[in-house]
Amino acid sequence: MTDKIYLLSELGSALKAQRKAAGLSKTKLAQHAGKVREVIYRLESGEDVTVSSLLAVLGALGLTLQISKDGMPTMQEVAARFAQDDD
Repeated sequence: MTDKIYLLSELGSALKAQRKAAGLSKTKLAQHAGKVREVIYRLESGEDVTVSSLLAVLGALGLTLQISKDGMPTMQEVAARFAQDDD
């Protein structure tokens, strides 16, 4: 997974896909992360959670958070983002 994520909804979709790929239910992922199931629901719905909860869930999925300098999106990223809005 090397996608750049700009919106909470994109983060939620990416985390849901990773959870499903790992074969985990929301309850199991929450248990592995040491969090309540509501945290998983909130994350996957694009709602706010604490940074510590996000990091715990990422860790439980074997993922990390990378912070990088933001730049202008590529034409492909813009086209993909607008194409998603049409769905």
